[in-house]
This record gives sequence, structure tokens and C-alpha cells, in this order.
Amino acid sequence: MEMNVEKTKVMKILRQPTPVTIKIDQKQLENVKCFKYLGSLLTDDGRRTCEIKSRIATAKAAFSKKNLFTSKLDLNLRKKLVKCYVWSITLYGAETWTLRAVDQKHLESFKMWCWRRMETISWTDYVRNEEVLIRVGEQRNILHEIRKWKANWIGHVLCRNCLLKEVIEGKIEGWIEVTRRRGRRRKKMLDDLGDRRAYSHLKEKALDRIKWRNCFGRDCGPVV
Repeated sequence: MEMNVEKTKVMKILRQPTPVTIKIDQKQLENVKCFKYLGSLLTDDGRRTCEIKSRIATAKAAFSKKNLFTSKLDLNLRKKLVKCYVWSITLYGAETWTLRAVDQKHLESFKMWCWRRMETISWTDYVRNEEVLIRVGEQRNILHEIRKWKANWIGHVLCRNCLLKEVIEGKIEGWIEVTRRRGRRRKKMLDDLGDRRAYSHLKEKALDRIKWRNCFGRDCGPVV
């Protein structure tokens, strides 16, 4: 196998990352703190905050390029355009995110930004978010949609035995140094599903393919 030393990067994902020493032909590979892989931004702290901020910035640029969102078209049509062209950019790969409170706040703020811009409501107008939601006929459901996508995606993973299934359930064998650190324990992917009972219920249905198709078909997603 041939490797390009100039293009190959190394990143160690850890709570407190340290440089990794890997040499090829006596040349040290460059250590980086973040890089893009398959369209997603990976960082050395294992969090998704930078990825979410990058997605939101790209979606805002796409929103500004389209005059259809602020035109005199029917409100329902404009909402469908926003969800199709803007939210699809923001929520790309959202089913694999582990959302913290600050990440949820960013997503909720971006959703309100879209509705305010669509209705040409300036922040100097002092219009409350509840009033904006009433005008556009929407609710705060973006986090609920992400949980539905995550439950649907995890259900498909559970239908077959693979390495990803073992990673999600935390069954990888190995030795982990246990130290008492200050602060809260980091959230896991399954924590966004609500509780372990929701995951157990989802896993039970996923093992039965017929039951899975009846409960979680194309027309409706799982509600957790």
C-alpha cells in the first residue's frame, strides 16, 4: 500500500488529546485537531459542536441565496422549501450526533432564525418566539425529528450482527482506565433516546423484521 505523507493526517480522539508519533519513510505525519471525513467534521474532543456550527453556517448561506423563502409564495410552500433545501443541509448525518444542551440550543436558535427571516421579522421588532411560531404554524419539534431519525437508524443497525451494533451497545472488550473526574459524565448516543426502556423496546421490534416494517414503515417514523 502506498501512502502520501503530505496528505495523510493523524488525529487522536480523547478527553485530553496528546500528539501521536507515526513516521513513514522517516517523515512524521502531521497531527491535526479536526478534519473532514465523508462530509462530516471530526474533532479531537469527540464532540459535535463544531460540526453543527459548520452545518448551520452552510445552511444560512444557502438560505440567503434563495429568494423563494422570503417571496410572496404560499406559506406552506415556502415552509416545504425551507425543510427540503435548508434543513437537509443542517441535519445531514444528525442521526449519529450526540447532542449536548449547547448543541440543542444552537439547533433551536437556527430554526427560529429561519422562520424569522422567512417572515421578514427583525430582532428589533421585539416579536417573541411563540408569536413567530404561531404565525408560521409550526412547533419546536426539530429535536424530536432528530430523535426519530436516530431511533430509525439504530433500528436498522440492530437488524443485523455487525461491529457497529457492538460499538453502540458498548460491548467492545478491552481495558479502560477508570479515573474519578470532576463534572458530569459524557452523554452517549443512546442517551438521546430518553431511557434504556425506549432502546430495549426498539431493539425488540428491530429483531422481528415484519414487526419493524409494520411499526416503522416509510410513511411514519418511530416516536420516542
